[in-house]
Amino acid sequence: MKQIENELVSSVLKDFKERQEARRPLELNWRLNMNFVIGNQFAEISPRGDIEDRGKQYFWQSREVYNHIAPILETRLSKLAKVKANATVRPQTNDDGDVASAKLATKLLKAVSEENDFTGLLSKANTWSEITGSVFYKVIWDGDKGKALDLEKTVKEGDVRISVCSPFEIFPEDLAVADIDKQPSIMHVKVMSVEDVKSMWGVEVDGEEIGVFSFDNTSVAGGFGYSATVPRFVSEKKSDSVLVIEKYSKPTVDYPSGRLIIVAGDKLVFDGDLPFVNGEEGTRTYPFAKQHCLDALGSFFGSSVVERIIPVQRAYNTVKNRKHEFMNRIAMGVLAVEDGSVDTDNLEEEGLSPGKVLIYRQGSTPPIMMNAGQVPTEFSREEEKLLNEFVMISGVSEVTTYSQVPANVSSGTAISLLLEQDDTRISLTADSIRDAVRKIGKHVIRLYKQYAKTERMKRVAGENGEIEITCFKASDLNSEDIVFDTVNEIEDNVSTRRAMVYDLLKLGLFTDERGVMSNRTRAKLFEILGFGNWENGRDIDEAHINKAGRENLILEEDFITPDPVDNHAIHIDEHTRLAVSQRCQNDEAFKERVLRHITAHKEYSTLDSGIQNLEKQMGEI
Repeated sequence: MKQIENELVSSVLKDFKERQEARRPLELNWRLNMNFVIGNQFAEISPRGDIEDRGKQYFWQSREVYNHIAPILETRLSKLAKVKANATVRPQTNDDGDVASAKLATKLLKAVSEENDFTGLLSKANTWSEITGSVFYKVIWDGDKGKALDLEKTVKEGDVRISVCSPFEIFPEDLAVADIDKQPSIMHVKVMSVEDVKSMWGVEVDGEEIGVFSFDNTSVAGGFGYSATVPRFVSEKKSDSVLVIEKYSKPTVDYPSGRLIIVAGDKLVFDGDLPFVNGEEGTRTYPFAKQHCLDALGSFFGSSVVERIIPVQRAYNTVKNRKHEFMNRIAMGVLAVEDGSVDTDNLEEEGLSPGKVLIYRQGSTPPIMMNAGQVPTEFSREEEKLLNEFVMISGVSEVTTYSQVPANVSSGTAISLLLEQDDTRISLTADSIRDAVRKIGKHVIRLYKQYAKTERMKRVAGENGEIEITCFKASDLNSEDIVFDTVNEIEDNVSTRRAMVYDLLKLGLFTDERGVMSNRTRAKLFEILGFGNWENGRDIDEAHINKAGRENLILEEDFITPDPVDNHAIHIDEHTRLAVSQRCQNDEAFKERVLRHITAHKEYSTLDSGIQNLEKQMGEI
């Protein structure tokens, strides 16, 4: 048995080394991208397979960096931050049961998003994606989360955990297969302390010092003196740690439920089925979702905008530095000397520094200062061409990067077109984010279907922002068709939203046939217009809708008497929708209870109307 385990460990470690070697060129490119972002722009990939700094040929050579990559990256990240994970689950049918199930799933997704700080995860993921081209989300069921089930709080009900994995941690079997679910196997390799390994699997392993990559925010100078706050690439050593290799293999004939092998250091800590039923049609698959900056055809990993503009950045730095060297020569002048009168090698090395004392041979002709002329216009032309290259390749114009209008653009229409072009180009990345969020949502719902077999409670936020306690179990979730509330948040802004709302108000689309706007609609409009929820705009209607929904659940088993404080019109609408549903039509007793409840609401409504008329008549007297 021990021999079999050792052979399995050796096989996994050998497989990992092979994947590591195959992926090394990509890692070098990722590291080079990060160096250029933070301003180390004379770095290059050496023939030895490492990142090295290209030194000066002469000490007087200019090696200034005119960083345009940093502000471009900062601009793209700020635009991508507008992409919100506001996903909605669409019901399978119009039946009330399916509608209620979809609403529950939507609330669960929102709750899981808040519990896992998905906004922060998304920001971190966007950074990795923009710089390296790819990032991965890991969605698992964590048995240590959730409500405690015993007094000692050692056993918990478990809950969903979402984390971000950098591309440095993911090793696919085939680099040419783009779809993550079509990979024969995939490895997640991470660094863990020996204490965590022992705590999780009860296995003692020997620790060592391991290098890891991470991000730390820093402020760097951008082009034209503009600054940008971008992540700094940090390489650090973690002591007393081990590499933990999780190898996920898709289902095969020999392993119909797939296989998960976990090796910590040189020891096997787990060998079994893929743990999560998170694939299509109840299958087991990998717990990962992929996000990329740009598609790289025929490649598992994506490409980044940073990678594409590195050649332009190199050329720009070269032109600017050569221009400044030329200007220095103009400032210092050019010497004409008789052959053999001065030590020319010394002149070249010294760079003809201002105030330099020249010693010439006795009897020779003294050096003559020549007119060096002016800076060639080719320098300026090349600068302009390269600046246009930055815009063309990155899809980010000067308007959005530096908050200034290009010199050759004067009309408002042209400026609008530039902004629209920026939004269109970055929308490709935004689509990838939405695809990742959609897949994450499917994983979340499927995990609850797998593990929430008994009824459990969860705090969820309602549409009006109020906290609700929802009871549910796996059988209550029957839909995972995830859609998004908005089409393109990137193109959205307060001004366009307000203009659209005002137009729709003029058309009367927010009022009923009597021209009356509900409290619910009014509160929503305040939010859309950017005014927040006014104190008097609380969503009372939504509270009545929720109450009616709870009453519908009770009516399935027993009759319930309406409350006098109910908004009877809203309750009648909600209960009528239930009465005409197929579920109610197939159960005569259920239908009879619903109709009795509706009749009681109508009686209350008639009574309220009579009281109001009487009060009106008394007031007139």
